[in-house]
Amino acid sequence: MSSQTQLKPTRRSRFALRWYVWLLLVLAAAYALAFAMHWDDRGVLWLQERFESQAEQKDSIWLPDYRVVIDAKPLTGMEKDEASDLSYNPQTKTLFSVMGKNPFLAELTLQGEVLRKMPLVGWSNPEGLTVMENGLMAIVDERQHMLSIVKVDADTRELNIADFPKYDLGPSKDQNKAFEAITWDSHNQQLLLGEERPPALFTWKSDGSQILKGDKQKLASDELDIRNLSALEIDPRTRHTLVLSADSHLLLELDEKGEQVSFMTLLGGFNGLKNTIPRAEGVTMDEAGTLYMVSEPNLFYRFEKQQ
Repeated sequence: MSSQTQLKPTRRSRFALRWYVWLLLVLAAAYALAFAMHWDDRGVLWLQERFESQAEQKDSIWLPDYRVVIDAKPLTGMEKDEASDLSYNPQTKTLFSVMGKNPFLAELTLQGEVLRKMPLVGWSNPEGLTVMENGLMAIVDERQHMLSIVKVDADTRELNIADFPKYDLGPSKDQNKAFEAITWDSHNQQLLLGEERPPALFTWKSDGSQILKGDKQKLASDELDIRNLSALEIDPRTRHTLVLSADSHLLLELDEKGEQVSFMTLLGGFNGLKNTIPRAEGVTMDEAGTLYMVSEPNLFYRFEKQQ
């Protein structure tokens, strides 16, 4: 009788200890996930957003007001490709996208219909694209650590890298996660470049032609609390920068000083999304403020701001 009485507390103690250890492991895993995804930073920014005035919201892109209107539309004929970036052309009122797995440039309608596909001969892994001026586009090849500036018009059917000027982007801290993002800053006449991991921003001066001036310059990136940097875009109206992170499932808005203004999570159930965007790799915006995204392998999204 005495021995049985002594055994019961021991079993309870062991059970309680196991439960306690299991709880600690769960809490540690949850904290690690929250830290990796920067949920603590998102929480702080979410609180800051609550105190932004209507005037401040009006002067920004203000991502919380956007809702998806075209959700995960497959790009026809690109099922085996990897949509890597997206850029809006204000002259043609169309979108251009680069595919990284099988290098080619595609022109799309604003509803995600494929108009044409142009093979990119000589490129290895085109990951970044931006429309500049006068029919020029800049393409970043992550594997070759190279930037090229090409000319595209209505008659273009193929592009050969040997026909265009190329610029060495130099070494990166992680050569396998190097330069991936690019956008044209018409106001400051420069290209804005982004390294994937660790996330970093650079500028490279240009007059809008195929000639770049000097060398790229690194910017302070203290506000880039994201796991990786997938794409960049500059809003022509506010001159704010959009930073896309596939790993963080996040679109972040930075003002002209590089400070965080607003964000949009790309998880299912938010901003009208039915499901999480699998791997968002490209983002762009038109002059009306409509947002467009592409995700690997071939998904198209369109977001509009709700009043």
